[in-house]
Amino acid sequence: MKRVYGVIGIKAKMANWNADFTGRPKSTSNGDIFGSDKALKYPMKKMWENEGKKVLFIKSWKDEKGSIVPRKLEDRYVLLFGEITDKTPTTEVMQNLFKATDVKNFGATFAEKKQNISITGAVQFGQGFNKFDDTNIEIQDILSPFADSTKEDAKQSTLGTKITVDEAHYFYGFSINPANYNEYKTLLGNDFDGYTEADYTEFKKVALVSATSYSTNSKFGCENEFALFVECKNDECYLPDLSDYVKFDSQARSVDLSEVEKLIKDKYAKVEVFYNPFKLEVKTSLNRFNIFTQESIA
Repeated sequence: MKRVYGVIGIKAKMANWNADFTGRPKSTSNGDIFGSDKALKYPMKKMWENEGKKVLFIKSWKDEKGSIVPRKLEDRYVLLFGEITDKTPTTEVMQNLFKATDVKNFGATFAEKKQNISITGAVQFGQGFNKFDDTNIEIQDILSPFADSTKEDAKQSTLGTKITVDEAHYFYGFSINPANYNEYKTLLGNDFDGYTEADYTEFKKVALVSATSYSTNSKFGCENEFALFVECKNDECYLPDLSDYVKFDSQARSVDLSEVEKLIKDKYAKVEVFYNPFKLEVKTSLNRFNIFTQESIA
């Protein structure tokens, strides 16, 4: 397959898509709210894991001497693929790594048991910047039903906070470069097919629905609302971060792809635009589809 470029749009309403260590929505030094690539990858990996696929780089737990603790990277590998010994060949470890759906897409850094493997993923994301002009941060006080356990004379229950944005619209640019795996195809021979159409189809599926499917207390209200996939015509197709060329009208809640269309002109074999037609307007002459049903929009 050829290169693919695109954009994934995430809407957050009274939710916190990606918090920093203070609990506030992640932002740059000048106050621009954004979501990291890790925030987008996590629900994708969680969805794959829930479907029974092998996912290596995700938190899981084990019972260790009566305590519940996170697994180490080696523990996670052993859980999925079995023990690594000093005699385990690197090619075997690499073959196993590529059997993990998250590694096949996003790559890996693996340094365990005399193995030092770094894989640059075929799928690469930028940071997802909020394009909504009027985002406000909402801080809610929450009354706990329990007294403070650290104070013996506590007579009142404790207070907590929940921090959300009233509304934000994050747009992530991404690229898929199957050529990143050409070297590994040479090293692993017939045991490795590289990044295939089947891998792209699997990525595309979670790119459309994983944020919507992942509901936690802070993520309820976060959903996939937009996705653009540009499949290149040939290998001489090099495009910048397409999210920079997406115009968003905060008053109308509309997306204008006119600049994107000019940029990709004559470079693509296929383009698809998915969006939520009930809450978002998209101005484009490209093929449009309902992000929930994948049915064509006239």
